[in-house]
Amino acid sequence: MSKLPSEQTKRDYWKANLRWLAILLGIWAFVSFGCGILFVDFLDQFKFPGTNLNLGFWFAQQGSIYCFVLLLVAYARVMNRLDRELLEGTGAEEGS
Repeated sequence: MSKLPSEQTKRDYWKANLRWLAILLGIWAFVSFGCGILFVDFLDQFKFPGTNLNLGFWFAQQGSIYCFVLLLVAYARVMNRLDRELLEGTGAEEGS
């Protein structure tokens, strides 16, 4: 019989989860909205390395998508680590 996580462990887990979500979504909002819309004129002064594309155009078209995929990978790694740290020994990490 596996031991269930305590209420404090559950609160700590969700607090950490929400903190990471806020951080990662903040980064994505900055890259997609900030770099792709607000700062596009400033970024267009620069070229994307190895191409003739303006950096602002690249962020608006491709950069935010690549950033989102990288943030998904980061979220998965962070949550796996958090699962190991906070749910270790409770049996909860084994899928109920």
